[in-house]
Amino acid sequence: MSLHRLTRIVMGVPNVEQTAAYYADFGLTPVGDAIGQADAPQSSYTLSTVDGGEQLRIVHAPRRRLVELGVGAEDPDDLDRVAASLARLGVPVHRAEGSVTAVDPGTEVLVRVEIAPRLRQAPVAAPPYNAPGAVARPGHRAPGILREEPVRPRKLGHVVLGSTDQETSQRFFREGIGFKVSDTVKGLAAFMRCSSDHHNVLVQQAPVAFLHHTSWQVDDVDEIGRGATAMLEADPDRHTWGLGRHYIGSNFFWYLKDPAGTFSEYYSDLDCIVDDALWKPGVFEGAKSLYAWGPPPPPSFLAPEDLAALMTGAHAPTR
Repeated sequence: MSLHRLTRIVMGVPNVEQTAAYYADFGLTPVGDAIGQADAPQSSYTLSTVDGGEQLRIVHAPRRRLVELGVGAEDPDDLDRVAASLARLGVPVHRAEGSVTAVDPGTEVLVRVEIAPRLRQAPVAAPPYNAPGAVARPGHRAPGILREEPVRPRKLGHVVLGSTDQETSQRFFREGIGFKVSDTVKGLAAFMRCSSDHHNVLVQQAPVAFLHHTSWQVDDVDEIGRGATAMLEADPDRHTWGLGRHYIGSNFFWYLKDPAGTFSEYYSDLDCIVDDALWKPGVFEGAKSLYAWGPPPPPSFLAPEDLAALMTGAHAPTR
């Protein structure tokens, strides 16, 4: 596939410094001045992942939203193809040297397809698990309980966007940008990929365009638990939903909420699609589309508490 990853996102929030501090606690590394240490509050902050580099920029906006989504492409021919495909859909396109930009009308997000190097990740050795009839770790404690270093997300995995016109947004990403559909939730959402990951963008029908959550890859389920535990020790009100395992995508998850009201997810063990011919997209409905096991999702996850404020343009309270 000529598209190969998400490069970065630009997140708009009313409370830039508070939100940036949250993502530093979450495990992303601030780039430049330490958050809260400058002589005057900054208008934006950039944070990086271990493998993906500078993947999150936080800027000021009257309401929380995804301002920009970056998608990596191989070469100028890919950009020409994207520009032509979007033009056929009647979407205004800006073609510059090294990039193509266009706004999806349903999610109101500026998508930037840009020439970028492929992501190279060093393999992580699978921890030894003892199982019935198979003792893989004789005489040793589990490595997961001995880790002491802070959890550091490896890369940005996906974003979930509310769209006021899900069909148009799905067409924008699939026919215009070049994403592939992995699975769908009947009449509601599409899981789409621009890499071998099961999904990089999920677009779901919503009464207002908004950013539901961002998702960040960690090494394994122990890192999910350790990361979430550290976040909740600092502020128990950050908890939203987890620990659990999704059915669509199969990944382990734990969701927390940032000070602007957007959910952030630690994930590991996501399905990967390396041969399109071997994957059959499914159509799901009901609770099975949300999770295979774990606690049920809280109502605030399905319909965020500030949704009415986003719809009316009011500023929801921040903490």
